Amino acid sequence: MSIDWTAFTPWGSLLGGLAIGVAASLFLLGNGRIAGIAGIVASPLRALTTGASLAPERTRLLFIAGLVLAPWLWRLVAPLPAARVDAGWAGLVAAGLLVGVGVRMGNGCTSGHGVCGLARLSRRSLANVVAFMGAGVATVFVLRHAF
Repeated sequence: MSIDWTAFTPWGSLLGGLAIGVAASLFLLGNGRIAGIAGIVASPLRALTTGASLAPERTRLLFIAGLVLAPWLWRLVAPLPAARVDAGWAGLVAAGLLVGVGVRMGNGCTSGHGVCGLARLSRRSLANVVAFMGAGVATVFVLRHAF
């Protein structure tokens, strides 16, 4: 993936960050739960696999629907940024599996720990953010410079 720095839009980025912060705050205030995407997605999936009712998962399903619909709604206002991925399918699948394992080991994802946990001054979230950012930096270094 590459970033076109000449097209960087700091005001759009600021607005997006504020929207994420407001959404996470509203989710916490309205549900008393952290807006960690891994947990929000896992709970309805768990209900589906166990045959439990999805009625208690309504809020989480609406949150997921908002995540899925947001790019299409944005396209009504402005074009989506171009994305380019410099990896094959095998690399993407391996990366996804490794991220999934890391999410389970760290008891949360980047949104839960990085956005919500750090905002609550959680030491556990700080340790997780340091660990996954360090692992990310090390992975990029090894893949870009060692191979």
